Amino acid sequence: MILLTLLWQFSMLSLVAVGGANVLIPELQRLVVEQGWMNAREFAALFAIAQAAPGPNVLVVCLIGWHVAGVSGAVVSMLGICGPSSILSFYVARWWQRYRQAPLTLAIQRGLAPLTIGLVAASALLLSQAANASVGAWLLCGAVALAAWRTALNPLWLLLAGAVLGGLGLL
Repeated sequence: MILLTLLWQFSMLSLVAVGGANVLIPELQRLVVEQGWMNAREFAALFAIAQAAPGPNVLVVCLIGWHVAGVSGAVVSMLGICGPSSILSFYVARWWQRYRQAPLTLAIQRGLAPLTIGLVAASALLLSQAANASVGAWLLCGAVALAAWRTALNPLWLLLAGAVLGGLGLL
């Protein structure tokens, strides 16, 4: 029963992952905490592990599935999160190629950009709150967001700066 629940929940989330798996973080966190699969702090830890690991951002779903139902849970969760959106993307890409300059296509493209930005910002806020961030961490988060927005600085340098500050115990 738990495997079907994982498959269903992640299949539904897959279809709203506009902008990638990171936009799902608020809903993922709500889902796993509401289901009683883990608490917010455990979720934040799994998310951090997934981000530190090489590979796609969707790895957090695999870790959630593994936490809930072992290896079979990890496999089912990944099938659920990747399957429906991959099928939908295939057909949307075909349509997009055919009607690239149509008014509807251009309107959808303009509408998805702010939606994606808002979802990513909500994810960042939720994770910061779940991590019980200090004032220094909030300031660093704001500075990094500003630097990422206003400069062409490689994001790896921003990650390195955060890691150094955290390693020195300043956050």
